[in-house]
Amino acid sequence: MPLSEKARIEVYLPDLPRQAYADLLNALDQEFTYTFGGSTIIRGLDGSYLSQPGLRIRDRVNLIYTDTPFAFDDNFGLISRYADTLRGAASEALQEEAILVVALKVYHSSG
Repeated sequence: MPLSEKARIEVYLPDLPRQAYADLLNALDQEFTYTFGGSTIIRGLDGSYLSQPGLRIRDRVNLIYTDTPFAFDDNFGLISRYADTLRGAASEALQEEAILVVALKVYHSSG
């Protein structure tokens, strides 16, 4: 069976013990589940990033992702706008310096 191309959307959120972070993760879980049929959350990943002043910041992050039914290349504009909307919503909900939203091409086995 041939592989089918899909677009995956990933959102990396800081893993902090504040209600706003839990609320956003829950909201994204609901958004992805009702829009695309499901989501996966991987909690407590170790990460680091370079802050705007140039300091290395170590943090823990949660990753939530979903696979859309859309072919990546054929729907690049739509996927890009959706990713930008997610990043804007996450930035508004959290007072974070960096929120990473990723869109990538994945292939599912069709059998």
